[in-house]
Amino acid sequence: MKIRIGVGLGAETSPVELPGIVDRLEAAGVDSVWFSEQVYSDAVDPFVGMAHALARTSSLKAGSSVAVLPGRHPVLVAKQIASLAALAPKRVLPVFGLRPARRSEWPLFEVPAGARAAVFDESLRLLRAALAGAGDFAGEFWKLEDVSLGPRLERPVDIWLGGSAPAAYRRIGQYADGWLGSFLSPAEARRAREAIETAAAAAGRSIEPDHYGMSLMLAEDGIPDALAATVRSRRPDTDPADVIATDWSSLHRLLDGHLEAGLTKFVVYHRGGSSWEAFLERFVEELLPRQN
Repeated sequence: MKIRIGVGLGAETSPVELPGIVDRLEAAGVDSVWFSEQVYSDAVDPFVGMAHALARTSSLKAGSSVAVLPGRHPVLVAKQIASLAALAPKRVLPVFGLRPARRSEWPLFEVPAGARAAVFDESLRLLRAALAGAGDFAGEFWKLEDVSLGPRLERPVDIWLGGSAPAAYRRIGQYADGWLGSFLSPAEARRAREAIETAAAAAGRSIEPDHYGMSLMLAEDGIPDALAATVRSRRPDTDPADVIATDWSSLHRLLDGHLEAGLTKFVVYHRGGSSWEAFLERFVEELLPRQN
């Protein structure tokens, strides 16, 4: 199975810095760059960031880690994905989630009260139908006729999802082509992968064995209080030190554990410590040899 490791950009990456970062990632031979959904920040919109990165490069892949789908119109999102994939075949990596990580941004992605999970499920069905050129769609929230995005893509775009709850694993098994988790230990990631495989089998589907991944954080100055609080809010029973690396050795140990758990795709985020340029140099030295 192909092991691939990309670089994630966070809320601190400004539009002014982005062109230089993208150019350096391409020149260094890094597999992919990932854009977070961080509306109230300096970060660019994930789809704008993906378009910019793909337009400047010829081999670098670009993904969203993760973009919020409920609250966006699925057909318009499908049009964005199809447009990017037509312009940069095999380099578009969309990953979607239920809601923003920041609670203050939740109101920006409104759905009918109490229906977010149902809207997410139907959004995924409509998104996939639009990408497949299904034409008509009749659901609870959308009823559309003659949906047509233009020429069919020669190669379908894989739709991945995030999430770390039983309902998320069911949704991934039913509708997704892959999973990108975060803040999970290798043991938890193994159980998540097995739950997704079970859900996919129950839905009469299967997910490719190398379509399971994890976002990893390297915090070289130690784990900041805010980051630790984020982990505890999502995973109250998890010690942040079990899921966040504080040096390259512990990052390798996390990678080893997740590989043992059956995961092969990784996105590494950097916090603190060395400059971004020094991090990239070390990333190339430490992690590119781990790809196959």
